[in-house]
Amino acid sequence: MTPELKARLDELVQQHKVLVFMKGNKLMPQCGFSNNVVQILNTLGVPYETIDVLSDYDIRQGIKEYSNWPTIPQVYVNGEFIGGSDVLIELYQNGELHQMVEVALAS
Repeated sequence: MTPELKARLDELVQQHKVLVFMKGNKLMPQCGFSNNVVQILNTLGVPYETIDVLSDYDIRQGIKEYSNWPTIPQVYVNGEFIGGSDVLIELYQNGELHQMVEVALAS
């Protein structure tokens, strides 16, 4: 990964309290896993931003190396990598995700 791409990803992750790197966007997810993440975050009713990896090849490849996670979507809360669709579903079901997001938004 180039230093420029790392700096760009650092800035994106730090800029937003809740950020999802996904296929498509929150209004039009382009895969089922991305849609799962959008539905969970919409259910929580919290503000979040999305980055469409399909429109930027460098980000699509770079984010996998950045997080050391091979799949998309990827969710960041308060600058910290949380996981993908399966992890988010589990955190949502056990109540941890809501707490995590509330703490992030309050900071």
